[in-house]
Amino acid sequence: MIDGKVDMSKFQEDIKPIDIKYYLIKYFRYWPLYVTSIFLGLIITFLFHRYSVEEYEVQGSILIKQNSSPEMRILDRSNIFSGAYNLENDILLLTSKNLAAEALSNLHFNVTYYASTNIKEVELYDQSPIYVEVDPDFPQMEMGEITFTMVNEDEFMLTREESGFFDFLNAKADGPVDDAILNKVYTFDEEIQSPNSSFKIKKVKNLRTGDKLSFMIHSQMNIIDDYSRGITVRPINSYGTVLQVIMNTKVVEKGRDYVNALMDAYIEYSLKEKNQMTENTLKFLEEQLFIVEDSLKAVERRILNFKVENKLLDINSEFGGVLGNIQSLEDQIQSIDFELQYYLSLQAYLIEKGKDYSDILAPSLVGINDGLLNSLVSNLIDISLQRRKLLASVNENHPNVLELDEQITKIRENIFENMDNLVENTRDRKDRAIAKLESEGVEFSKLPQAESDFMALSREFKLRENLYNYLLEKRAEAGIAQASNISDNSILDYARRGNLIFPKKSQNYGLAFGLGLFIPLLLLILYHYLNNKIVDQVQLKNVLRIPLLGTIGYSTKDTNLLVQEHPKSMVSESFRSLRSALFYIASEKSCKRILITSSVSGEGKTFVSINLASAIALSGKKTILIGLDLRRPKISEYLGVQNTTGLSNFLVDKADREEIIVKTKYENLYVVPSGPIPPNPAELLLKDKMTDFLNSLKEDFDVVVMDTPPIGLVSETMDLLRFSDVNLYIVRQDFTHKRYLLMINDLYANDQVDNIYAVFNGLKAGLDVYDFGGYNYGYGYNYSYMRKNEYTGAYYDQEEPRKRSPWVNKLLEKFRV
Repeated sequence: MIDGKVDMSKFQEDIKPIDIKYYLIKYFRYWPLYVTSIFLGLIITFLFHRYSVEEYEVQGSILIKQNSSPEMRILDRSNIFSGAYNLENDILLLTSKNLAAEALSNLHFNVTYYASTNIKEVELYDQSPIYVEVDPDFPQMEMGEITFTMVNEDEFMLTREESGFFDFLNAKADGPVDDAILNKVYTFDEEIQSPNSSFKIKKVKNLRTGDKLSFMIHSQMNIIDDYSRGITVRPINSYGTVLQVIMNTKVVEKGRDYVNALMDAYIEYSLKEKNQMTENTLKFLEEQLFIVEDSLKAVERRILNFKVENKLLDINSEFGGVLGNIQSLEDQIQSIDFELQYYLSLQAYLIEKGKDYSDILAPSLVGINDGLLNSLVSNLIDISLQRRKLLASVNENHPNVLELDEQITKIRENIFENMDNLVENTRDRKDRAIAKLESEGVEFSKLPQAESDFMALSREFKLRENLYNYLLEKRAEAGIAQASNISDNSILDYARRGNLIFPKKSQNYGLAFGLGLFIPLLLLILYHYLNNKIVDQVQLKNVLRIPLLGTIGYSTKDTNLLVQEHPKSMVSESFRSLRSALFYIASEKSCKRILITSSVSGEGKTFVSINLASAIALSGKKTILIGLDLRRPKISEYLGVQNTTGLSNFLVDKADREEIIVKTKYENLYVVPSGPIPPNPAELLLKDKMTDFLNSLKEDFDVVVMDTPPIGLVSETMDLLRFSDVNLYIVRQDFTHKRYLLMINDLYANDQVDNIYAVFNGLKAGLDVYDFGGYNYGYGYNYSYMRKNEYTGAYYDQEEPRKRSPWVNKLLEKFRV
């Protein structure tokens, strides 16, 4: 003891830091709430999956082969050392509406079939028991959902049902319907026709009477728009030329068929573009063959007529050499003319055409074997085909189109420069051949006139026959080339299966579990953070600066005289612990005066006063309990004594000392009732008579317990502190606000109160309670934390069950800290 004060360092335990175990136990006790929340989350997720339409990702891949020739890279110096291949044009083509229309032309996507279900949308696709054959030549009306109902084995009815609640959960379009075809009975393969629609319904599988399904007829243009937008094309990696074609679909088979049809359409398109040059060559050769064949037949008729008229059977063989030379020179001149004509027509074609040169004939196809010109024209044709393919998806101002235009301009300039030299050289060759032919003609003129004329006809026939044979040979070569032509690109992988992308079931269940666990936890943390009430000893320790002397458990008994009527209860034992601590603190006092107060009304100071006085009286100490709360007296009511005469009467000289001291029915326990409520309680308690009264009690009583008003509400309690040896400040669990403790902390810090200790009252045991005793400042033992009688060894009476309360209150009580 130091200067009359107890040295608390002898009794305080080392302050332990708040460890993680405290928070684990604090929040783990709410496990039923977590389990309920997780269960609800899993149920909601299950229902979400149950009523959600699954979406799948199907994908295929195409290998784009690089076919850029070395000559092309030489002409375009920017590409000499570049090995990269630009796949953007192919990506734009695969996502174009033109290619989507080609792919959809082979698929039956203009009608969608749905099963009759109220759970979620189920598209039948190729499992539909009926087939709706739409008239392609009729201006068909795009319709909303039509219900098909079997009437009997051969008849059905078309109706439209009203939208239900679950229809809002699926993607069926609520579009217009041709009312002229509704509510009528039809037979299979019957033409269902009206001003707005024309189609037939065919039976694919057997149906029973009453079976239902629904279908929707779509506009071809809308289908093309939807599917062209629904395709995603991207390179598999940055250094390869393989494109991945991806589509999200609700029906795996439908998406798979479209992706495969789109890739097939792309291959057919590229092959068609590649064959176009061969087709142009064949067309040209057919036209030339038609002309040459007519002229050849005409020469044959003239030769026949000439022989009949002149009775010629053979020609003198001595002039055969001259005739052979003349025919050879004429063939040469004709070949040169054909070559020159091609050069001139090519020049005219390049001048007349704008930027599309995909229809030009390559020199090698017409027998011109100039290597440089062949390379230049082939490159020009390839770039023109690329440009036309690109224009199917973008406009002429696209950067890639402008880049191709620049390459075409460079190649044109090179072709013009090369052809100027070729035309000049070809004309020189023709002039030399004509001069030689004239010299041979002089020799031929020496023949007799009839023979000379016949030789001229033979010469013309031979010339045209050679040209005809040449054209036949070239046509055969072009046909073989066309038949053996294959696409430069190829399908690497067809779409086969789909990957589920929505809903992500495992991910959603994991998210539901996590949210079900953490949302209640976060709400509890937020609640505890915002809750200003003291809920456990750790919070009390962090807020309160005065020592904690003991804890009092929550009583479920129907009486306030707990110690007297239920002495073996756990709460009664906590009062005995508090009694022991008080005796030790004030051991030097012959008559111990104990003052009990609190912050506000309702914290249990009167309950603690009565039971503490009872516990002291049971120990053999003559104890008197004084009701100093003159404003709201309750002691007399709890102890069952009359309050007509009490302390207030004594202080106004209307009663004697012996009249106000009432002996209770309990041994060693006396009480001084508060008496009638006076108009000036604060002034009465300040009288010297009050001081004399308290001093006189030392002679007759061992312990004086004073039940005072709340120190946070009235002023007289501060005046009564001078009479006490020990002051108890009552803090009630889940009732006392943290801000209430600011005043007592300030008074204690400023030495305005002395010998004051806290008592934590009304502690309620939970399901699994952490022993907070190690955090206490004082000497009391925490008996109130034992659950039922599990650890008491039958030393205490079991607490009576609480009165039944509404289910909400019971649920809240279940989770009390």
